[in-house]
Amino acid sequence: MGSSTICSLERRPPDAETPVRPVGVVVIGAGQAGLSAAYHLRRRGFVPAAVPSRTSAEHRGFVVLDGEAGPGGAWRHRWRSLRMATVNGIYDLPGMAQPEPDPCEPSVDALPRYFAAYEAEHELPVLRPVRVGAVRRVDDDPRGRLLVETSAGTWSARAVVNATGTWTKPFWPYYPGQGEFAGRQLHVADYVSAEEFSGRHVLVVGGGISAVQLLVEISQVATATWFTRRPPVWIDEPFDRQEFGRTAVARVEERVRQGLPPGSVVSATGLIWTPALRAAAARGELERHPMFTRIERDGVRLADGGFQRADAILWATGFRAALDHLAPLGLRGPGGGIVMDKTMVAAEPRVHLIGYGPSASTVGANRAGRDAAHSLAGLLTAGEAWTSNSEW
Repeated sequence: MGSSTICSLERRPPDAETPVRPVGVVVIGAGQAGLSAAYHLRRRGFVPAAVPSRTSAEHRGFVVLDGEAGPGGAWRHRWRSLRMATVNGIYDLPGMAQPEPDPCEPSVDALPRYFAAYEAEHELPVLRPVRVGAVRRVDDDPRGRLLVETSAGTWSARAVVNATGTWTKPFWPYYPGQGEFAGRQLHVADYVSAEEFSGRHVLVVGGGISAVQLLVEISQVATATWFTRRPPVWIDEPFDRQEFGRTAVARVEERVRQGLPPGSVVSATGLIWTPALRAAAARGELERHPMFTRIERDGVRLADGGFQRADAILWATGFRAALDHLAPLGLRGPGGGIVMDKTMVAAEPRVHLIGYGPSASTVGANRAGRDAAHSLAGLLTAGEAWTSNSEW
């Protein structure tokens, strides 16, 4: 989140001329994690903030703020060649199964449609497009309210569930000479289709599933060279997916408990051999090269001193948690991460992070939404009792 200590400790009262809407819980983000949280909040007695009276809205009302123009979260931005047949295991949202998918349909069409139907079916109070600029404490009272400042005004919340994911914060590593390159550089977040690289030579940088999927796709219409920092870890099938997934999640959870940046669940699992990838390997399309040392005008300088010409560089280098709006709360510790107790920020029980660290997967996001709603139901019920017994 990168803000200074002064900024992190900042307290700012709401503008007297701007109406502040009181609510029990603000959920930020309407992807898989945010919708799961909204569903479980409703099951635990929370109601859309527009429904109850003002008094009850302050305690048991909730709202979901989403920065996208429509339903679907990050799925709205996937490349059209990513079909439902090749999407990595997408779990159903809680309480509503996905319709039988057409394996040839682009995920950018199928999954936003499913999310839209889900929001309507469960009458979830999603407001969009609403961009959250900052979340601040009103004062030093640990039972006090949090101000959620947005492009659509300010909400005063008893708790915040942050489900902003990572898609809006692509990670671009720095390499010497990066600004000298005369060709095109783009991140996976900007990728549209392989056809735009037809007849060119593309460098694909990254060791994850997106890198190999796009490498294979681009290799059908162009030449490509694959670079990774470390040799990829390939997993042979068959294997116990559930057990392997639990092991990977446990590794990320341990980092979070130590207050370190979480890394990704995907990076902890390795790459799974599929028939399509085995066929690509047989064609010679998955030859990995160690990272280049410098970027030059027409290509890159290789680790052995050689040179590789290039017309484009595709950075499949992952994403970071989109948490800049939480910077005023000063949640990050000396290790650069946020110490968590399950979904709750250990130092700030009013804030829950879901789709973060160990819950940054579709099944993990579902569980995190449920856990956050359960925890907040207890926290806010206790807070109501404290408020009613308080002399002020």
